[in-house]
Amino acid sequence: MKTTVSQSDLSTFASQHVQNSLPRFKMAENSIPKEAAYEIIKHELMLDWNPRLNLGSFITSWMDPVCDNLIFHTINKTYTNLDEHPITTDFHNQCVNMIARLLNAPLAAAEPAAGTATVGSSEAVMLAGLAFKRKWLNKMKALGKPYDKPNIVAGANIHVCWLKFARYFDVDLRLVNLWQGHYVIDPHKAVAMVDQNTICVAAVLGSTFNGEFDDVETLNHLLIQKNTQTGWDTPIHVDAASGGFIAPFLYPDLEWDFRLPLVKSINVSGHKYGLVYAGIGWIVWKTKHDLPEELIFHTNYLGSDQPTFTLNFTRGSSQVIAQYYQLIRLGQEGYRKVMETCRETAMVVKAGLERTGRFNIVSKDDGVPLVAFSLKDSSRHDDFEVSAMLRRFGWIVAAYAMPADAEHVTVLRVVVREDFSRTLADRFLVDVQKVLHELDCLPAGEKQKNTVVAAPP
Repeated sequence: MKTTVSQSDLSTFASQHVQNSLPRFKMAENSIPKEAAYEIIKHELMLDWNPRLNLGSFITSWMDPVCDNLIFHTINKTYTNLDEHPITTDFHNQCVNMIARLLNAPLAAAEPAAGTATVGSSEAVMLAGLAFKRKWLNKMKALGKPYDKPNIVAGANIHVCWLKFARYFDVDLRLVNLWQGHYVIDPHKAVAMVDQNTICVAAVLGSTFNGEFDDVETLNHLLIQKNTQTGWDTPIHVDAASGGFIAPFLYPDLEWDFRLPLVKSINVSGHKYGLVYAGIGWIVWKTKHDLPEELIFHTNYLGSDQPTFTLNFTRGSSQVIAQYYQLIRLGQEGYRKVMETCRETAMVVKAGLERTGRFNIVSKDDGVPLVAFSLKDSSRHDDFEVSAMLRRFGWIVAAYAMPADAEHVTVLRVVVREDFSRTLADRFLVDVQKVLHELDCLPAGEKQKNTVVAAPP
């Protein structure tokens, strides 16, 4: 007698739910077992690259498993409702205050800092830009002057979020171009471009292109001189998405933050060297007076009065809680050790690349712990081919061209994050040697195909 086996008793991969293709562009008519849905998704995700081997990214790809558990148990909390989650709200406020004081905000012992969590540094930049635009607009209206042509001065090494802000909010973006060998803003050229319609000058602490810090101190000094001569009060914003959690621990004497009088706001990325998974950034202002009150919205339909200044409203609490965990778990000692270890590993990678004799190092030893490098001889092969071939070994290494006026310079970038161990660094260098050997064995004039162009995130 033939025995009928129910679909639920079959192996997941022998069931009709896995044997049949799922519709891609509309919902299926019928439900499928949760085990089948799980396996289908899990196995398709195997085709994604391993984020921990993505050396081109600044985004945190590993956290303490204890914090992973904390994130899982708080993933259903909505940060929006401050009444419902008063402890989470308190954690958020503590994070803002700890970060503001880490950046040397001039606050009294018990004085609350002005700032907020954001989805990332892109939202933080938008909020900072809106605050500068509103303060400038109010000033120009009070003076009876035109206020229809605001502008921001920045280096061409800025993140793409600044271009998005300028386009979304009708602000002219005046870029100081770079040149070969100089990949940060030129303070003299930047200040020369400032006029009465400049709402702020944007400096970058940790360029995505080569990890270098803009000279914010010189920029501040020159801008003070121009403000004194003209009677303007043009301020500075520091985009410290990458370097904001690095400089206080590796370069504590470097003055780039709120110690400088014209620096009015700073953004940092919790999901970069703040050591939290993707989805958390922070924006802080030097004082509450630097944030226009009319930009803060007050709602009470979820309970008591809830002030908010964000581009979105509803968001999860787990990333805020994860940031709080890292700040209290590691403390300054722990963050310092992580950053020192990353810097040491970056120096190991740099030395290994230099030993090949085949690469120019484009990055600096001071700055974000990364190594930006390019082939010395690109007559036969180029940096994009090196990037493509490294993928065969599992490594994702960004390859890209520098911005104007250095577009002819192409670069590879290895970002050293907390989970990039010395052992992995050694393995990476071995694989670089293999790639170089394979390229050398290709017939003259034959390029490695299927190259991948990766832009800085």
